Amino acid sequence: MPLPPPFVCSACRQSARILRSSNASSKRRYTRPTFAPKPTLDLKHIRQNPGLYKQNCIDRNYTPYAENGWRILELHEQVVAQQREVVELRQRNNVLGKELKKLDGGHGRASMLEEAKVLKGKLAEFEGREKLAQEEMEKLGLELPNLSSLHTPVGDEPAVLGHINGNTPPTGKGHRSHIDIGRDLDLLDFEASATTSGWGFYFLKNEAALLEQVLIQFSLSVALRHGWKILTPPSLIYSHIASATGFLPRDQNGETQIYALAQQTPDTKAASLVLAATAEIPFAGSQANKTLLSTSLPLKVIGPSRCYRAEAGARGVDTKGLYRVHEFTKVEMFAWTSPPSSLQTPSTPDSEFEGGFDTADEEVGQQQTQAEEVFDEMISIQTEILTSLGLHARVLEMPTTDLGASATRKVDIEAFFPSRTGIDDGYGEVTSASICTDYQARRLNTKVKFEGGGGTTTEERASKSGGPRNEGRGVNSGGRNAFAHTVNGTAMAIPRILAALLENGWDEVSRTVVVPGCLRKWMPGGLERIGVGRRG
Repeated sequence: MPLPPPFVCSACRQSARILRSSNASSKRRYTRPTFAPKPTLDLKHIRQNPGLYKQNCIDRNYTPYAENGWRILELHEQVVAQQREVVELRQRNNVLGKELKKLDGGHGRASMLEEAKVLKGKLAEFEGREKLAQEEMEKLGLELPNLSSLHTPVGDEPAVLGHINGNTPPTGKGHRSHIDIGRDLDLLDFEASATTSGWGFYFLKNEAALLEQVLIQFSLSVALRHGWKILTPPSLIYSHIASATGFLPRDQNGETQIYALAQQTPDTKAASLVLAATAEIPFAGSQANKTLLSTSLPLKVIGPSRCYRAEAGARGVDTKGLYRVHEFTKVEMFAWTSPPSSLQTPSTPDSEFEGGFDTADEEVGQQQTQAEEVFDEMISIQTEILTSLGLHARVLEMPTTDLGASATRKVDIEAFFPSRTGIDDGYGEVTSASICTDYQARRLNTKVKFEGGGGTTTEERASKSGGPRNEGRGVNSGGRNAFAHTVNGTAMAIPRILAALLENGWDEVSRTVVVPGCLRKWMPGGLERIGVGRRG
């Protein structure tokens, strides 16, 4: 059930002001090639609401970028003032041109030619400064995270939305770790992987290796029943595609997120590559520079892939075993949806550099958007999978500090791990679902075409209740194109689900692991227990 919008103070509605100090934002760590999608940011909305974006950055732990909105406003006003001066210079240049045509020669003509030459130099200088200002505004805008949904709690505490398979964790499961179970039943080998690859890698053996494939098939079968289409993605992705989806080589705290590949060519301008941290990245990039028909949406795909996470940070008891690893198999859901209808009139194109602020905030409609419908469907699929596997779990509305750059809203499902009762009461994330509105589509140039001019999709502003909120923003269609909204969600994160199944299915008396009934038809001979006939 959706939570009521949390209270947000009026500080984010502070009146417009210009800050002269520059922020300490980091530079892009890759070169965007000429063939990369050109981002189209809503700089007008940022300029009109710099306090909104500042508060949003503070709420989401993006403090180094909190002043970006004010800096964009400052640069914009400088460009507007400069353009007024350019108009005057061009008017003078036109006058000179007409007068020069009337003069045959003499000192007067020479002085006019000199003045025209000076004017031409000034105009070229203004054009260069305007280009630099535009590039700086784009850079500052790209660093800003998406606005947060009204459903998202402000702070660092999630809200519990419900539970799966009971309201309380099961009792009598003991506290045996999947690491020990895996070793006893010859299912996991961390020592061999430490030799070949280092910390954070693993070998799956025997029934565990089979379960990896079975879990893939099971999760795909559930999604297929709901009408999803299977798509298998590549693992090597261009850096600019990863960045456009919200995955940067380093996050706002400077920690490594994803693996970058060293270039084997002397061409330093070649497009750099990274290993995909999730299939969300190649899925989103597959529709870059494309226009989708609104009648074909939502477009829903699901597919298995190998994922690679640098997972920088301290090692501890909560990272042991399969819980946090560098390489793993995951089945991911991704969807492109139509942007929501707007209650506002079309926005003036940003290139016209209109001045002033739009103070007429409109109430956001209560009708569920297509993205929200798909989002709910994803959570329903996740719930169905975990229910069938017999895993107790809790459903959480994640807070602002836990949202990635692209997400406006995120719901996590945490399963119960008997061996982790001393860490967050034994709960650990196994699935996640996010609405990203037009954040990714604007950076990948993925649009929606509305036939016959049906449906309007203009910029939707935050409601009068205030706060750094985003309930769906697009661009006015009116027969034109609009930016798509994207949604992503985990169907199956193999290592963590496997760990949860081993710990929750462990029978201390028989020293075996019970295989969930929904998986047995894919196991050899319909295997019901792992470890039967083995010595503990």
